[in-house]
Amino acid sequence: MTETSTGTTAGAADWQAWQTSWDRQQEWYMPDREERFRVMLDMVEALVGPRPRVLDLACGTGSITDRLFQRFPDAVSTGVDLDPALLAIAEGTFAGDDRVTFVTADLKDPDWRAKLPYDAYDAVLTATALHWLHSEPLAVLYGQVAELVRDGGVFMNADHMPDPSTPRINAADRTQRHARQDRAKSAGALDWADWWQLAAKDPVLAEPTARRFEIYGEHADGDTPPAEWHARVLREKGFAEARTVWASPSDALVLAVK
Repeated sequence: MTETSTGTTAGAADWQAWQTSWDRQQEWYMPDREERFRVMLDMVEALVGPRPRVLDLACGTGSITDRLFQRFPDAVSTGVDLDPALLAIAEGTFAGDDRVTFVTADLKDPDWRAKLPYDAYDAVLTATALHWLHSEPLAVLYGQVAELVRDGGVFMNADHMPDPSTPRINAADRTQRHARQDRAKSAGALDWADWWQLAAKDPVLAEPTARRFEIYGEHADGDTPPAEWHARVLREKGFAEARTVWASPSDALVLAVK
């Protein structure tokens, strides 16, 4: 049997190795990814406490759920996504953990919430995922999320949210970021395309990876409005308060309270 760099052999998979590989690939784009997660969970604890019921929205491999359980062992999580390959990694990683349930659903389906095990959540959390939605369907989704969050509960979205009013700052940040990525790539770091090529060759992930590309194509890019747009729309859709609670030159974490 052949073995990939993630430690997968035919008929079995080292799910933790795949999780680590995914984390490293994401950090190639976002070196401050863990800081975003830390602030996100700080705000969860501050506003809804250390035993939250969480919806991990567009959960991917379960990165948020993983950090949630590390910090709050008594938390409960529902992960929802449509990507069969990333969900396979999530389900393999958390197999046997009754604190988490994974749901396959398309967030553009108006009835996606019917598949969830709970009618309400203390916190709905998402990171680096909703940028594949254009602004109009994202606003619709924000309204649906507002109905899922209990009174006093929170929603947080960490994503690429550049400010179009600062083109010189944006250009300088982009140049520096790409230079850093080029150095990391030269040292052997995997980018998005490299990572998916590895998954496509894996005996366990090859089939769900093929299905994933049938669903999404090479990449699904929607809009990346600024953080102020997200905060405004979240208020319009039913949240009492919303603002940025963390930012880098190109990304932001927007927090909304019901």
